[in-house]
Amino acid sequence: MSFDRNALELAIAAHGRVARIVVADVKGSTPREVGASMLVWHGPNGLEQSGTIGGGTLEFEAMKAAFHAPRLQRIPLGPSMGQCCGGSVTLLTEIFETVENIPQDAYARGPSVMPLAVQKALKGIRREGLAAPRLLGDWMIEPVSPPVRPIWLWGAGHVGRAIANVLAPLPQFSLTWIDTKQDRFPTLLPAGTTQLIAANPADLVAHAPQDAEHLVLTYSHALDLELCHQILSHEFAFAGLIGSDTKWARFRSRLGALGHTPAQISRICCPIGQPELGKHPQAIAVGVVARLICGEIQAESLKSHAGGA
Repeated sequence: MSFDRNALELAIAAHGRVARIVVADVKGSTPREVGASMLVWHGPNGLEQSGTIGGGTLEFEAMKAAFHAPRLQRIPLGPSMGQCCGGSVTLLTEIFETVENIPQDAYARGPSVMPLAVQKALKGIRREGLAAPRLLGDWMIEPVSPPVRPIWLWGAGHVGRAIANVLAPLPQFSLTWIDTKQDRFPTLLPAGTTQLIAANPADLVAHAPQDAEHLVLTYSHALDLELCHQILSHEFAFAGLIGSDTKWARFRSRLGALGHTPAQISRICCPIGQPELGKHPQAIAVGVVARLICGEIQAESLKSHAGGA
């Protein structure tokens, strides 16, 4: 378990103030281990969350109190919680509006001057790499998840679902999946996926990391075009668009009319995947992910960019 800085940053970009609740310590039998965490924010219909600290009454009560809970709570998991684990958990609840002060390697925070024991633990993590999160007194220390390649997947149709299912389990990628409505997504998202919902997804492009790799495959050609326009107006590592040669010819013309140069437009790869594998959603997914893993997409993008410089 580690502090997922990227997931928190995306949640803040999409929802504003976000509460993060992490299991800081456990005693006896508990539903989740130290480091398990959840994010909570105010959605249009009330509080929403991603992640889990164990489910049941504990999680429900923690979510309700997320924005006014004490920083540290030590909670017995007995009948009053509707749980029969018999142990106890300590929850750390923090409110974030930015990730600017969160280091890239290890994150230690507490209510006073950093004790010597915490300083030593931090040095150990930075010297030896990832370590287990721990609570030392009132100070919480968590290793921060190492940087991964951010993939922004635009569209939750058949091809989007196939790509998500192949990409999500791969540890070198961080998958952010975007569409216009909740019911466009499958009921169960692939583990580790960050879901973003927006009436106009193109508005979220500005919040994507500058090294993001974009895969554009929504239900709407108009939305695809607007996404391509916004992506070309923002720093990115790669952009791929699903479509035929005819669709891409029309898009090149329209993107040119929007002010993008031929060199800029050539940074978008269309069609994505490996056409020789076929048009079945799973075949497209295999082709796209294989090229991502092999690094061919990034090399082609950099080559096109250099050729237009």
